[in-house]
Amino acid sequence: MYQAVICDWDGTLADTRRVIVLSFQKALAESGLKVTDEYIERRIGIGAAETFRDILRSTRGKIDEDLVKQLVERKSQAEIELTDQVLLFPGAKELLSMLHGKIKVGLASMNNRSVIVHLVEAFSLKGYFEVVLTGDSVTQSKPNPEIFLKCAAQLKVNPKSCVVLEDSIFGVQAAKAAGMGCVAVTTGVYMREELLQENPDLIVASLEDKRILPFILH
Repeated sequence: MYQAVICDWDGTLADTRRVIVLSFQKALAESGLKVTDEYIERRIGIGAAETFRDILRSTRGKIDEDLVKQLVERKSQAEIELTDQVLLFPGAKELLSMLHGKIKVGLASMNNRSVIVHLVEAFSLKGYFEVVLTGDSVTQSKPNPEIFLKCAAQLKVNPKSCVVLEDSIFGVQAAKAAGMGCVAVTTGVYMREELLQENPDLIVASLEDKRILPFILH
């Protein structure tokens, strides 16, 4: 049996794809920048700062860290303003409820802390997580395993005794690099075939899949 489960937020517990794209595009437009929605979608999971660095690298050929910081702050503000357009995926709260009290639960998202804290409170989920880590807490983005390893350390659990719930290839790669188990869910941007290439231990189409709970608590 695993001793802890670490959940991703965007695309895993919450359907935030449209809101994330809108908030990125709003921040970019105010700075005279433009990329396709797909460009943003395919980078969900690596964090806003890293995504903005990619955008500046490809559009301007150089990275301005002061501008990156401004863009991240504007994007975070816009995302919070769009809270009413965020939905939890079917089965998300139910799964957290069933795990509560049976296993340690952490949240590890590359989104910004202001956004995650606001959304977790908005959906009354704060009590389900013993640890909440965000992109602000680490120096390396997924697929680097830093955020998962830090979460395990704060949960006081050996990484090998942790299982991660993820929707992105970056997240699955990070979980495997951390030596953790991984349940991949196809509710994010990535197709089942793309996730399978990263060798998750279990792949499901929904958090309502009845295989998840026994896999985690076996």
